[in-house]
Amino acid sequence: MKNIKKSLNLPKTTFPMKANLAIKEIEILKKWKKDKLYKNLSIKNKKNKYFFLHDGPPYANGDIHIGHAVNKILKDIILKFKRMSGFFAPYTPCWDCHGLPIEQKVEKIFAEKITTTNVEKFRELCHKYVLQQVQQQKKDFIRLGILADWKNASLTIDYKNQANTINVLTKIVKKGYVYRDLKPIHWCFKCQSSLAEAEIEHKIKNSISIYILFKIKNYNLFKKFFKKKIQKEKKFLFKISVIIFTTTPWTLPTCQAIAVNPNLYYQIIQIKKRYYICEEKLTKNIINKIKIKKWKIIGLIKGKKLENLECLHPFFNIYVPIILSTHVSDILGTGAVHMSPDHGYEDFIACKKYKIKPLQIVNSYGFYNIPTFKKLNNIHIFNKENIIIQLLQNNKKIFFSEIINHSYPHCWRHNKPVIFRTTPQWFIKISDESLKNKILKEIKKVSWIPLWGGNKMKKMLINRPDWCISRQRTWGIPIPFFIHKNTGKLHPNTILIMKKVEKKIKKYGSQIWWKTKKKKWLKKDADMYEKVNDVLDVWFESGSNHQLKIYKYNLINRFNYIADLYLEGSDQHRGWFMSSLITSVITKKYAPYLSVITHGFVINKYGQKMSKSLEKNIKPKDIIQKWGADILRLWVAYTNYTNDISISNKILEQISSHYRRIRNTIRFLFSNIFDFESKIHIIKNKKMLLLDRWILEITYKYQKKIIKNYSNYNFHKVVQIIINFCSTELGSCYLELIKDRQYTMHRNSIERRSSQTTIFYILQSLIRWISPILSFTAEEAWNQLKDKKESSIFKNTWFKKIKPLPENITYNSIFWKKIFTIKNEVNKFIEKEKKNKYINSSLEIQLLLYVDKKLFRLLLSLNTELKFIFLVSETRLHRYSSAPKFAYHSQDIKNLKIIIKKSNKIKCPRCWNYSKKNTLINNNMQVCYRCISNINQKTKKHIFL
Repeated sequence: MKNIKKSLNLPKTTFPMKANLAIKEIEILKKWKKDKLYKNLSIKNKKNKYFFLHDGPPYANGDIHIGHAVNKILKDIILKFKRMSGFFAPYTPCWDCHGLPIEQKVEKIFAEKITTTNVEKFRELCHKYVLQQVQQQKKDFIRLGILADWKNASLTIDYKNQANTINVLTKIVKKGYVYRDLKPIHWCFKCQSSLAEAEIEHKIKNSISIYILFKIKNYNLFKKFFKKKIQKEKKFLFKISVIIFTTTPWTLPTCQAIAVNPNLYYQIIQIKKRYYICEEKLTKNIINKIKIKKWKIIGLIKGKKLENLECLHPFFNIYVPIILSTHVSDILGTGAVHMSPDHGYEDFIACKKYKIKPLQIVNSYGFYNIPTFKKLNNIHIFNKENIIIQLLQNNKKIFFSEIINHSYPHCWRHNKPVIFRTTPQWFIKISDESLKNKILKEIKKVSWIPLWGGNKMKKMLINRPDWCISRQRTWGIPIPFFIHKNTGKLHPNTILIMKKVEKKIKKYGSQIWWKTKKKKWLKKDADMYEKVNDVLDVWFESGSNHQLKIYKYNLINRFNYIADLYLEGSDQHRGWFMSSLITSVITKKYAPYLSVITHGFVINKYGQKMSKSLEKNIKPKDIIQKWGADILRLWVAYTNYTNDISISNKILEQISSHYRRIRNTIRFLFSNIFDFESKIHIIKNKKMLLLDRWILEITYKYQKKIIKNYSNYNFHKVVQIIINFCSTELGSCYLELIKDRQYTMHRNSIERRSSQTTIFYILQSLIRWISPILSFTAEEAWNQLKDKKESSIFKNTWFKKIKPLPENITYNSIFWKKIFTIKNEVNKFIEKEKKNKYINSSLEIQLLLYVDKKLFRLLLSLNTELKFIFLVSETRLHRYSSAPKFAYHSQDIKNLKIIIKKSNKIKCPRCWNYSKKNTLINNNMQVCYRCISNINQKTKKHIFL
């Protein structure tokens, strides 16, 4: 038995079945660093066609989370694919280094120091913290297998980046799009700052919904329209009230008007001895809610005729006018809305037409400060006891109330409700119709993946207010403005001043603005101006970095540095995608990107978003420690990232099984070329066996599909295609068919070397296919290959030695498709007989096929090798008409019947085939004649298999 084994070419490999990714990946990372892989790739590909992916900067704050991993891995897959396709594809990672999250973290860490230090010291602490965070996150990203120019990362705190931000702002100011105004903006009490639209999340909130009564001061207008009815009801008409609806009773102290729609009709209804005004379509809703049976309509009046009537405030001793505004609808409420220009955008616009100004009686922390009504002073607007409702109840001004669920804006950092608060802020005039139309035109030119991304951008742009770019914080890039103390206007030399500031910041950083006194900037008339202490919205910073020449290795000097691709999470439609688009269109007149890919959020098995704040969060480092980075990368690629992405331990188990399928296929391929030297043993394509040429054609077709899906960014399809190739084309077909040839034929036979050449080519292809996704495994496998030209898989392009079969030959792809259709049908019957325990192995079988003339000619062309197709010891062909009744009749193939018989011949202990006679060799090996010939290399040459 030992001698038999020695005569076989049994598989062997040093490529292990167990991956040990957590250990091996670190070794590979060390090798990449030692070999300066990224730098060498850049040098190698400089003169090639180019592809630029612009990195959306994550916050330099805290450990990377699973969303970061998804984003960076997707980018890495794309760039590695592009390089494999011959592109020069540099990657400069970016970081957002300013903003509130960093301030809050520093305040928490250095709480004791901050109480005794100045603002300048606080900024130094922020700077130090940011650099530490960047270093930590950089290590985490490198551990994921991300190839990038890590030494030259782009940070928003870099002096050149800060100067660039000022440069972009200067251009926008010069074009007249920046202005200062007192208007409502989203305000977070926790942030102590204004928020942009991009920083707002709408969440469902429980609120008290109140219908409040505003008593009309006089009724002369009603006498004019309802003379007859008023005579009867005269003594009661002093009790007419307008019903308003609100879910924010805390805004009532700032109420300065009631708005009605001039085009809607309002009913005067009587309930008992009181009279109320309500929009005609909404009256029944109100009546149904209060469950009143007896009521009547006194009359109808158009909204515009109510203008300038005065109503008594529900608890202040003042009267507020009725004003007209078309934003009031007949969908919800009563058709009448109380107006608070301090705390509502539509309210502010409507009141401005009537020259009604905000009162500004709510401070930045949310506390009332009302000189004329001290009961409310120092009480928070979200007071739990709800003193406002108590005041309404005391004055009997609540008509009806209920609890409702509704959408309410929240700060995305703190998940806390925000308010509209009217404060003086700096804005970019997005409402300019000409600008808005230009941006919309650019949105249409961009390729959005998925397509709905473009529609989302259009809707957001159409509906968004002017962009508030100022923040009342400490850690950020300054807004280098001086405003006149009396007029509030910008200094006439603002553009020149900003250019000076830009030059100084490029040299010394933004601290120079804070350190330098205004006299050094203005020289003359400095006392007449105030220095602005606001900082810029971080979205403006990151949205300006498309103007940086971050693709500095580009030798082609690409025009204006438009990125081929932006790729970020779906929240960036309102964030970085939008801010980049707006600043680019204003300053350069076109979009900063050609294509935009959006990926979904990562959710757990309960459908919860995997945010930093979520308890029991699955962290990248935990996955890597247990499974390895390649499993994480495979999970990212295997999931359709355009939707929300699910993750759980169960899902990772499934991903791990897919990984094992791919790895074991690679291992099996290696184990069959252990003695193969490509320089010596390669068989030319024309001399290869036909089955080998067929599988190479299949490989060629798979490669085309894989490259196409990589090009379309359909990575989940790439993974599915690779798994199908490993499982179906190789595992269940080709590798099964060549086992006999590989193991039993003479080691140097052309048949065996032909299959080894094929395996070598398949490995060359397969390792490349997986390299953008399973980067570490691909590198490990590449290092196993002999006679390779490049030291790393990532220095290669797609393998081009695989070719399709010519269509004009007899044994073309159509021929093999027919053969394998018959084989699959035969396999069904063989498996059935195995289940019935009639046979244990297909090699026990004598296969009888009853076929028509057409199938007979097809199968006969394979001659004596037909048995190797069906993996049986013997096949016989018969006329279809001679088939006995008990023969298995194929349901899928016409004119095919099958009978399986157990072979009555002798099993060869070497090849396990059954033959007529075994022969004794060397007095201790009794094997079949075919094995003797294979050992002595005198066997008849195989053509097909």
